[in-house]
Amino acid sequence: MPSALRRKLFSSNDPQEGSSSSASDVGTTEMHLQDPERYGAQGDSKHPQNEVIDQDQSSEDVPNEAAQDGVTQAEAITLSWNKTSMIATYALMWSIYCVNAFQSNITGNLSAYITSGFEAHSLLPVISIISSIMGAATYMPLAKVLNLWDRTVGLIIMLVFFLLGLILAATCNDIGTYCASQVFYAIGSAGLIFCVDVVTIDTSTLRSRGLAYALTSSPFIITAYAGPAAAEQFYDTNWRWGYGTFCIVLPAVVLPFFGLLRYFKSKAKKNGLLKDKPKSGRTFKENVWYYIIEFDVLGVFLLTAGLALFLLPFTIAGSAEDDWKSAHIIVMLVIGFCCLIAFALAERFLAPVPFLPWELLANRTVIGACLIDATYQISYYCWYDYFTSYLQVVFGTSLATAGYIASIFDVVSGVWLFCVGFAIKGSRRFRWLLWIAVPLYILGIGLMIYFRRPHFSVGYTIMCQIFIAFAGGTMIICQQVAVLSASDHNNAAAALAFLNVFGNIGGGIGGSISGAVWTHTMPDALQKYLPAEALADWETIYEDLATQLSYPMGDPVREAIIKAYAVAQSRMLIAGTCIMATSLIWMFIIKDVKLTKTQTKGVLF
Repeated sequence: MPSALRRKLFSSNDPQEGSSSSASDVGTTEMHLQDPERYGAQGDSKHPQNEVIDQDQSSEDVPNEAAQDGVTQAEAITLSWNKTSMIATYALMWSIYCVNAFQSNITGNLSAYITSGFEAHSLLPVISIISSIMGAATYMPLAKVLNLWDRTVGLIIMLVFFLLGLILAATCNDIGTYCASQVFYAIGSAGLIFCVDVVTIDTSTLRSRGLAYALTSSPFIITAYAGPAAAEQFYDTNWRWGYGTFCIVLPAVVLPFFGLLRYFKSKAKKNGLLKDKPKSGRTFKENVWYYIIEFDVLGVFLLTAGLALFLLPFTIAGSAEDDWKSAHIIVMLVIGFCCLIAFALAERFLAPVPFLPWELLANRTVIGACLIDATYQISYYCWYDYFTSYLQVVFGTSLATAGYIASIFDVVSGVWLFCVGFAIKGSRRFRWLLWIAVPLYILGIGLMIYFRRPHFSVGYTIMCQIFIAFAGGTMIICQQVAVLSASDHNNAAAALAFLNVFGNIGGGIGGSISGAVWTHTMPDALQKYLPAEALADWETIYEDLATQLSYPMGDPVREAIIKAYAVAQSRMLIAGTCIMATSLIWMFIIKDVKLTKTQTKGVLF
């Protein structure tokens, strides 16, 4: 989706004073995990993912051997290269972001037409919910892969998922296959960018990390306008090539990045910075059991199943024959709720290695940041899924123009992030920015409620999008900085994944609200406003965007559709505004942390 920028990591801290600051200046959480040797003949001595490592006690010219393997390897790499190599790495990361941003803009703008082509336009929120849920279930296991094994292992795994999703989408002939493709695509896309974000943590100082992420994410400024135009061209010719093209382009930018990291890992071994890891001594059966527990397979299953079964009924109940009285709707809700309760109990009392590092919740700054992220995502996805459709139907914009308006967030926030990064770097604090951003964001979505009435100029919607972009971009940075201020390099990937889990769950809930409002509002509104001669076609109009657009502006049927969209979108925005208002409470939970920690080593950005 073109909104991918909203989920990226941006942070900016100042390491120059090292760890000499007081405990009140830098909020850190002491975290310890269970003994890893319980899973086999010999555990991994580097395993404890939640143990904070005092890096000031280790030499600055050797990697921290007490850290997890992935972190040790990352430090060895940055200690083995020079400035030119670092620049090349950032150029490749920029290229990966550029390709991902371009394809997300293209495929995001095509999705409404693809689902409409399968007469399933109302399933947009369902796809969004499933994608968010799968993303939430991916981050923590992926963070463990990056920490326990290697950054490049996670990179290749996510590339495979990404390509599989693109291939399935390019070759699908029914809505079921398309939905399946979006699951693989969501896992691969989010996971690939997460890997790049973690490498950015490895290769930058806390003081300049905000600028580093602003740099790597800057392609969104470019692709925000190139993507919608390309999407329109693909739609006019063959939308399948919108996916197929990137099956070729994506590996061309990811594999050189993979090769560069592997090369410097090999160089670090030759320089004596990395030692071969001793064999665990576990049998094959013990290995299988070890990784089942390590990646908390039971927790992942219960969380994924619970969220899917509990959230989907809110979207699909409106299309069921007996609405909420339908047996399958009730069964899904009950089983989903039971799975979520079972997940909480299993994580609290059974899981030797919990899915989430719950120790992080001992830090109120982490709690506040996660709650703001979840609330922000719920609020945004309450209305975003149908936004481009709304622009085309209500204002008569083309596919490309609707994409440009929807991409205002990416452009404005992409530029603004540099300013926020410098502001945090100069002040060494972030909470003051959050206190400005949250009210501004609420103002932006609140104003859109009023301007969703028919016959308002599209300029007012653009104005609101600009407010949301300034506020949303600022909140993204502050959320990420808050979480990372409670962590160190050894736990940075887990901390980032922890926040992303909350964000993705929030996105799933927001999509569920959007779908529920759409399915329970749009059909009734269409039947209320459509002229008598078109009333028999209301179901076709409801399910097909192309049919909606086939009626010219000013036609009584088009006017009826516009009124129905206005009712649905207004209710979505009211829900989003009310939910976002709770962030006025969450922002006061976060401490006013002074950012002075040192994390990484070597030649850094």
